[in-house]
Amino acid sequence: MNLHRVKFYAVTPENMEEFLVRFEEESGTTVFFAMSVPDYENMSLNVAELRRYINQQKALIVYYEESIETMIKETPEDTEEVVQEGTDSVFDLIKFD
Repeated sequence: MNLHRVKFYAVTPENMEEFLVRFEEESGTTVFFAMSVPDYENMSLNVAELRRYINQQKALIVYYEESIETMIKETPEDTEEVVQEGTDSVFDLIKFD
């Protein structure tokens, strides 16, 4: 995953003029997107929740990959594959607890 760099600036009434001069020299046009402190905190919590969810999904994928690999290794080589009528995939036959 490639994320793009994002810059945040803390601008207060005390540093507004200095910031505008410096920012316009570096970036050109000035556009403002305002966010309250509680909304910024909520955004931070949302990013943390996304990170937690992604890590949970990664762990789940690894668990199922390892379970299937183990099942394949433990299946004797001379076992014939039997597909029940009405199933579309071997995964329909696997019971995940």
